[in-house]
Formats: sequence, structure tokens, C-alpha cells
Amino acid sequence: MEELFYMLLLVPKHYTVLLYNSAPAPQTCVVTQNLSSQAFSFLQEKSSRLSAALLGEDCEISPEQLYELLQYAALGKHHNAAQPSWCHIYHQSHLAGVVVIVLHEMSQLHFYKFYLQFKHLRKVFRHRFTLPSPSANFLASLCGEGVSLNPQGTAQGLISTGIECIPKSSGLQCDPIIRKYGKEKRGLTSYTLTSEELKKNDYPMRDSPGCKGYMYTECDLQRTDSSPLFGLDCEMCLTARGNEVTRVSLVDAEGQCLLDELVKPESVIVNYCTRYSGVTRKMLLPVKTRLPDIQTRLKKILPHDAVLVGHSLNADLRALQMIHPSVIDTSLLFARNEGRRFKLKFLAKAVLGKEIQCEQRLGHDPAEDARAALELAQFFIKKGPAKVAELNLEMLLAAERQTEVSPNKSVMQPQQCGVQRQLSDPPRLSKPCFLACLQGMGQEPLLLGRQELDSSGLCQSDLSTSNKQILQRALEDIPLSTFSIIQFSLDPEYVASHCLAGYCEKVRNKLTDMLTIYAGPFEEDFCLKSVKKEFGRCGPIQSLTVVTETYRPYVCIQYNVLEAAQLAVESLNGAEVAGSCIKVQRPITAATLDCDVLIKELELDIENEGVIYVAGIKKSLTETDLQEEFSPLKDLETLFLPKDLQSGKHSTCCFLKFQKSQSAADALEAINGWAVRGSTLRSRHALASGHLWRWIWQMNNSSEKQGENSLSEKMAPLSDSEQDVKKKVKKLDHHIKKLYRSLQDNTLCIVLFPGMNSIHGSQSGLGLMGIKDEGGSSAC
Repeated sequence: MEELFYMLLLVPKHYTVLLYNSAPAPQTCVVTQNLSSQAFSFLQEKSSRLSAALLGEDCEISPEQLYELLQYAALGKHHNAAQPSWCHIYHQSHLAGVVVIVLHEMSQLHFYKFYLQFKHLRKVFRHRFTLPSPSANFLASLCGEGVSLNPQGTAQGLISTGIECIPKSSGLQCDPIIRKYGKEKRGLTSYTLTSEELKKNDYPMRDSPGCKGYMYTECDLQRTDSSPLFGLDCEMCLTARGNEVTRVSLVDAEGQCLLDELVKPESVIVNYCTRYSGVTRKMLLPVKTRLPDIQTRLKKILPHDAVLVGHSLNADLRALQMIHPSVIDTSLLFARNEGRRFKLKFLAKAVLGKEIQCEQRLGHDPAEDARAALELAQFFIKKGPAKVAELNLEMLLAAERQTEVSPNKSVMQPQQCGVQRQLSDPPRLSKPCFLACLQGMGQEPLLLGRQELDSSGLCQSDLSTSNKQILQRALEDIPLSTFSIIQFSLDPEYVASHCLAGYCEKVRNKLTDMLTIYAGPFEEDFCLKSVKKEFGRCGPIQSLTVVTETYRPYVCIQYNVLEAAQLAVESLNGAEVAGSCIKVQRPITAATLDCDVLIKELELDIENEGVIYVAGIKKSLTETDLQEEFSPLKDLETLFLPKDLQSGKHSTCCFLKFQKSQSAADALEAINGWAVRGSTLRSRHALASGHLWRWIWQMNNSSEKQGENSLSEKMAPLSDSEQDVKKKVKKLDHHIKKLYRSLQDNTLCIVLFPGMNSIHGSQSGLGLMGIKDEGGSSAC
């Protein structure tokens, strides 16, 4: 099961090679001979894609998570790198390369201060995320913090595992297993995944949007430390619909096989994936069993307090289209740093002393894999985290890799029952981080700009090198490298003098003005409650005050989200509210003169493509309720219900993301005036659905507002130096545009604003990413 994604990557990759070879080959006939036109098209269109649900609270990405992405994109599963936990790269093996563009001394604040100047960035990169304030060495954290190379390429004072570097002096307390579980023995219930972990690791759940129609096992009895364990594993094939189950195995706590069945998929099989599944066309010909039959049998076998055990069990349950509330996932149980995972084959050998998934045998045996996962969980529960950590699995993995490179090295075979391993030589591989891994593979990473890579590691380069020179060299050298880091920077004096000292206040004032509307005039005895109710239908209100300085009263309303203020302007201007025909407008200040232009550009922003804003939602409705209400909408992909980041209570609005722009437009038309449990909905195109929503909230709540004083404050005219910065930003955007257009299709490109720290405070960073497709935009 763990080889599923590798298998899916492998087939299209070989197909592509055959497709582009001009000389005819017999293999081509074999591959395409029995494929329907639908399957042929399915394989032909395979290219690298990126998916990430970066909405609201889920948009802040840590340096460790960013490292996960870069490591997997650079190395892939062939080098034991795991898919990142927060996004997914489909067909990583098809990536033409990885290019990281770092914009030093720049933060998220700069991107939105100069939003209109960053014309290329906002129109190309669909996925964006917030970065925390940067560490002292931002660049080092991208490639593996604290690692330096000596001329021989080995890590100074480190034992290298090929991807991860472990300090020699580190004790058990540094082991990820000890950090996660502590040293004491626990019962099995301590190792079952929590609901948060199930959600994070993509397990099918009853309230998950994509799990409609899944069968629930109804195993709802309270789990205890004596609840029965069952090992489960499935094998898949590739059909016109995607992955479908072809074989299912279930074993009990004694290792007895309770179920081992072949299953015939409903769709046309494109590839039997026999190399991994062991299933052939001949084996499936007489099979009558279908998925519903297996679901019924599993549900009947499992007792109501059953705990399922498997390795990356989420994929098995999704293939089975079943939901089970209590699982132990051995790929997560034997924890590693940076979200990576050990393979089942390695764990079986290192912990149990068993050889599984032997090369000589055709395909995997799911009963064997299920039994191995079960025994691993039993070993962990019986011995406890401390004993497991003492096995030093990272060192064993490094030793195993070293023997693959140097077969003459003597490494003792692991023994049964987890006896402490002894190595004749301490494993010491020559590459301490994934950049060094690339070097070991003969692929020299490219590092241009403020730092350069030489035989002594990362060193400072000539800071006088201009952005234009860096660009020119990048255009020449990027095609020669599979992984590149290109560093640009503005003049630090310009950035430092305006960022935290002046930019922050100006951007905050501008946001406040854009979130604020004035409505009126009203009669002297108007009902304020009616006004609040009417304008509250546009979205969550932060403050509402009556303006009495005018001849007739007006109301000043400040919203929490941009969409609410814009919806109020669009839908209530000229409407009758509280017995008066009113005018609704934003305050007129220097900051709001280009407000209409900014709103239009935000609507056209590629990040908001296919996303709509919906207001008028009752606070009593949960996310599950809303998913049920909006389920008739076609191509609905994600629902995001914002929460107040202080109180944790959800808002009266939500964002809906659709797979297609046309589906979003259709939904927009359908939802306006839609009644949901007594509440009439209003909607419009999204303006700030992703990371920007969170950033606006933080900016809006980062300091006490002075009410009308902050709104009426006049913006100071731009200084000559600030005008100069605008020109530099525009030029920088043009450099990135030129560089991006030169990239080969299927290249992963990530642009990073690292953020800033200074005596004035700190500013969070921003990341933009996408895989370039044939049209020059980012594929997702």
C-alpha cells in the first residue's frame, strides 16, 4: 500500500519516455495495445500538479513544513523523502526542476504595500502561505539548519542519514519518538490517532467533504487498553477513475488471517500494477466480489471496540470507502523528524527481524503487510517508546543505505524482538542535507545572490552584486541544475527605513479605511438595531458608531473582512434602511483613492479564482451543517468557516472554493437570496479568502484603534525615497517575470518573502508557489 504513489508516478513516467522517443519500440505497443481512448488520454495528460488547502487558519506554514516540501520536490520517494504534510505534489518524478526565489529584507507587509506593483506575482502563483518571523539564518533553514560541509562533503560533528543529520551527542530526549510519547510505557489507547490527527493525515471522517457515501463501521464502543487489534492492508490497481481496490487482507491479534479476498473494480482497469499488487488480469477474471461485498464483510467481522492497525492506513480506508474511528498508523507511530516516515519493509526488518516484500516475489502480500504492521504496533506497545528509541532507527537506516553503496561494509542483521543492534562501523554518509544528497547524485544545486555554495559550504558572497547581474546568471545556469535558489534584494536602507517605521502604520490605516463604510443620512429617531441587523447580513461587524457631527445622523461601520464592506457598498447603496433611503460609501482619504482599482485586482487575483464569499450565516450552524446545506452545489471543493482568532467562535460568513470558475459563478447566482434555516444569504466574489484573511485580522487587531481619528488621518505624501522603492519593486517583479517565463514547463517555483526582525518589531513572511504549466501559469 505504501508504494501506491510511487507506482502511480512510475507508470506515467515510463509512458512519457516512450511517448517522446521518436524511434518506435515494441514496448510502446505493449503499453497502449489494450487501452481504451479514455485510458490513453488519462495517461497522456499526466503532469506534475500541486494541491494545497491554504485557507484561513491553515495558511501559516512553519520552516519545517517548507523544508518538507523542498526535500520531497528535490528528492522524491526514491530517496525516502515523504510527501509534505500540508500540501501534495502529484507525479513528483515528472518535475523538471525546483526554483526557489528569495526576496531578502522583504515581508508580507511589502507584498500588500506594493500589491499593485507586484503585477506578475499576484497573477501567476495560485498558492500562498504565511511564514513566521524569520530565524537568524533563513537560507540555512531551507536546506537543513545548522549544517556545514567540509571539503570532503561530510558533516562537521554530525552523523548523517542521507537526509537528516543527527548530532552525535544527542540523547534519547532528542528522539522524535520520545518527544512525541515520552519514555514511559502506555496502553494501546495512547497510540490511537486523535480526531485532529485523523483529519491532518487525510483519514476519511464522517464530516469530511469527500466522504459522502462512505460506509461507517459503527465500531463506537469505548476503547480500552484491552480492545482487540486487527491488521489491515489493501492492494490497488489503476482504473479510469483512479485507484481502486483489488485485494483486501485482515488479520487478528494472533496473526490469523480472517479475510484475504480479491476484489473486481467497477471501472475499466488501466494498469494492474502487478509489480506492487501481485494481482494479474488472469487472477481477476473469475472474481465476482465487488467493493460493497467487502465492506459488508469487514463491518460484520469487526467487533464494536476494534482498533485497526496499518501502515499509512488512510489510503487503504479511502480505497475501501470506509470510515473507522479508532486506528493505529505505524507510519506515524514510529515517528521521525520533519514529517518523514519509515517504510514498512525497513521497519519489519529493523524492529522485527523479518524480511517482507521480497524482490524475488511478484508483488506484495497484503496479509503479510497487515501482519507486519500489527506486530510492529504490538512491539511498540509492549516495549514502550524508550526501548524503541534505543533501536536508533535513523542510524540503522543510514547503515542500510551505506551497505547498498559499499556492500563490503559489515553490518549485523537485525535480530528478533528488538535486541539492541551493533554496527561494526558507525554509519557516516557523505551528504548531510538534501542539497548535499543532490550533489551525491551528481546534480549540483545552484545558489545565486547573497550567498554562494563552494567546497566549504555556504559562504557570504559579494553583496554589491546587482539584481540584474543575478538575473542574467540565473537565466544561463538554471537550465543546468535541477534545484536552484536565486536571491534578490532591495536596497536594505530603503527597506529598513520604511518597513516597520512607516509602512506598517500606513498599511494598517489603509486596511481600516477599506474595512469601513459610512451609511446615511437617517432620521433623528432611527432604529440603530435595525441598521445593525441589515448591515450585519453583509458580514461580521467589528464596530458600529453613530456620527452626530452632521446635520442628520450617519452610521460608521467597520467590518472584519473586506468582502463584507464591499458587499455593503454594492448591495445597500441607495437602499431603504430603517425608514430612510441611504447612501453607502467608504471614507474618502488619500489611502482610498485607488480602492476601486485594488478591489478589482483582488477579485482577479489568481488565488481567489473559483472562491466565493457567503454572508448571513447563523452562528448556531456548524461546519457540518453548512457542508450539508451547500452539498447540492456542483464542484464544491472546500468550505472555510472563519473563526475569531481570540475567542475561537466562528463568524457569520464563510468561503466556498470550487474546482471550476464557472461552477463558482453558478453558485454565486444561486446563493444570493438563498434561505438557510431562516437566514437569507448574500454572496460575492472573494477578495481575501486565503492567507490574506488571517493577515488582515492580525493587522486589524494588532493595536488599539482610535475610532474616527485613524480614519480621518491624512496620508503623508510619498517621499522621493518611497517613490524610488516603488520603482525598484516594479523592476524586481519584472525580473521575476522574466526568470519565470524562462523556466521549463513542470518546474516547481516558490517565491519567498522571508519576513523581518528589527528593533521596531517583527513582520511575518509570505510564500507563493506553483508548478509552471504550458500556459506559463501555475498548475494545481
